[in-house]
Amino acid sequence: MKDSLIIALDFPGKSQVMEFLKPFEQEQLFVKVGMELFYAEGPSIIEELKKQNHKIFLDLKLHDIPNTVKSTMKLLAGLECDLVNVHAAGGSEMMSAALEGLESGTAPGQKRPYCIAVTQLTSTSECQVKQEQQIVVGLQESVLNYAKLAQNSGLDGVVCSPHEAGLIHDRFGTDFITVTPGIRPAESALEDQKRTATPEFARKQGISAIVVGRPITRAANPLESYLAIKSEWKGVYQ
Repeated sequence: MKDSLIIALDFPGKSQVMEFLKPFEQEQLFVKVGMELFYAEGPSIIEELKKQNHKIFLDLKLHDIPNTVKSTMKLLAGLECDLVNVHAAGGSEMMSAALEGLESGTAPGQKRPYCIAVTQLTSTSECQVKQEQQIVVGLQESVLNYAKLAQNSGLDGVVCSPHEAGLIHDRFGTDFITVTPGIRPAESALEDQKRTATPEFARKQGISAIVVGRPITRAANPLESYLAIKSEWKGVYQ
């Protein structure tokens, strides 16, 4: 997981994904399959990506009663993805159940997928946390509280914004995985993301993995954009 650059395959279907991946034939990628793509194509899209030897983050953000999440994770474990997630707002019992499901569904001799918890979405603002979610503490403390619950539940890490990752590592250790969406090169538009950062900023925070979508998938030359962002993320400049 360390120093991974994950490409968000936010496409409506398989044909668009396969077309996008054509220039990447020489690259072993780490890709994110979210709700839109998974609901459109089902498990077959995971099988296709695995045939191409790509690592997979299945980003379904499970949030339901513990028994349902446990049963679902047992099924998802059979897809042999590398990373899955839940919403930390589901609580510690649900997160523990998710881990139990993954472990029971992982084939003998195989490594179970990493399991992380979403703290607050990178589209969430301080105002939304207080006025809509009616959380007494601020956004940052809310994220740290969810991270603590996730770690105490046995999860491997969290999804957070780049701006909380350093604090999370300080408080919960550098082995606790931080996966950060909202990564944008300096010249990119923010669109619906509010708490964003550049790849260089993310690297300096010691973040485990960054997720990049539109700056790569909507670029005029996706491979060129991917390699440029990867270089900045790794701190290797041409």
